[in-house]
Amino acid sequence: MTIDQLKSFGANTEEGLGRCLGREDFYLRMVRAGVTDAHFEALEKHLAEHDLKGAFEDAHALKGVMATLALTPIAQPVSEMTEHLRAGEEMDYAPLLKTVLTKRAELAALL
Repeated sequence: MTIDQLKSFGANTEEGLGRCLGREDFYLRMVRAGVTDAHFEALEKHLAEHDLKGAFEDAHALKGVMATLALTPIAQPVSEMTEHLRAGEEMDYAPLLKTVLTKRAELAALL
């Protein structure tokens, strides 16, 4: 994975690097860790079980990681999901979840 690949993916690498003190190696290591975050699977599980509280906790955690790393293609839909879950909205989360998981798979393919 390279900075150029992350830019092509849609990440705001300047912002993400800035949060990692400009250390490219550290930023890339954190992106790799973010892709494997267990909250992705937990979010999927909690939504399947209609556990909105658990799903909120997972989405909120992912939102923090993805936003910090400026992985915008994942951060935006997970942020939207977080706000719906925070409000306890009963809705079809499948489209947002699909976007999150598809973008995660695209990012994982860069590894």
